[in-house]
Amino acid sequence: MSERIEAPHALKLAENRSLAKMFFLGILTLGIYPSIINYYMCEDINLIASPHDGQRTMHPNAMALLAVITLTIYAFVWEHKLCNRIRDELSRRDIDYKFSASTFWLWSVLGCLIIIGPFVYCHKYCTAMNYLAADYNRRG
Repeated sequence: MSERIEAPHALKLAENRSLAKMFFLGILTLGIYPSIINYYMCEDINLIASPHDGQRTMHPNAMALLAVITLTIYAFVWEHKLCNRIRDELSRRDIDYKFSASTFWLWSVLGCLIIIGPFVYCHKYCTAMNYLAADYNRRG
């Protein structure tokens, strides 16, 4: 009996997201570039994880609207759930990279006190998504 090997999908996900691009292109585009990249990263996690966990991450613009209505509380809930979903998918794919909701709370929220915390979080978020995209591109 032969082993079933999944063929890579025709759709190739971006594996080159970085903090530097987010920062410098964010300045040049007045914040539009990071918003677009965040949208694509949410679409990527939906494509990668939804067949396995049956969930969908809400569109970032819808989250922003709910964040305004809930005085930013929903933004924290949304980011917490997204980070744990990324953690679960990294674990399911046996990718040895530490990323979870605690990364968000420690670096993005508490890290604001040392100014560079949100930048560290952004780097870790991009790295985690690059690992997932690379694995998806290779194995499907």
